[in-house]
Amino acid sequence: MIQILGKPLQKTDLWESESIEGTIIKRMNEAKLIYSYQNLDELIFELNVRKNIIDSAKEMKKGKAKFNIFKNARGNPQYWQVSNVGVFQLRLGAKPSDAIRDIFVNSSLYTFECATAIVMIYYYALLKIIGDTSFNAIFQNLFLYSWHLASDYKIYTFFGKFLVPGDVVYIDNPDVDPKKYWWRGQNVIDLGDGTFFGHGFGIRTTEEMIELLNEKRMPGSKMSAYLTNLITRPSFKDLVFLRSLA
Repeated sequence: MIQILGKPLQKTDLWESESIEGTIIKRMNEAKLIYSYQNLDELIFELNVRKNIIDSAKEMKKGKAKFNIFKNARGNPQYWQVSNVGVFQLRLGAKPSDAIRDIFVNSSLYTFECATAIVMIYYYALLKIIGDTSFNAIFQNLFLYSWHLASDYKIYTFFGKFLVPGDVVYIDNPDVDPKKYWWRGQNVIDLGDGTFFGHGFGIRTTEEMIELLNEKRMPGSKMSAYLTNLITRPSFKDLVFLRSLA
């Protein structure tokens, strides 16, 4: 249920039911949880961030960036210096906004693994909302690596049963073949239409992703990969402050 100042949201007709915003609202209202906001604008901001996370995931899928393990990561040297353990460090003099955008524009120059892909999507989604000037001011010393984000960009991970479009959920592959250890799991984004995006697997249902992960198990294994209830999402209320800087 969605509440504004402790009262159930009444203005659900502000969004078309078939829109991604309408789907998010529906999913929140169906959950046995209370999503509480100080005002309608705060809710609208979260809807906007979630929508841009989904749009950015789809944009990454359309690109040519490849999946690879940390030590084989690479990026456009015009913007990034990539270490031998897969850390993308912004080059001196490069604008953070240009560097993040380049991942999606010149995607063929990039390889990275699935957690770093989520972080890239998170930054790109926020860039679209707050604009270049604010983004560059906030993230001057930008680097990309696994689940590490700048202290101003807060995310949290928890165990839960109710996914909202734009959430990240983890698919575990506990019996992975040690020779293919990088397929021990997959971080995927709920796109709101029954499909999920995972870098390396593209856009598929969770059943299809589980089937692909099962192909990476130890020979003879009978233990299937499975969708966990480990959910990650931005702290939207903290991001509202960053928007105020735009």
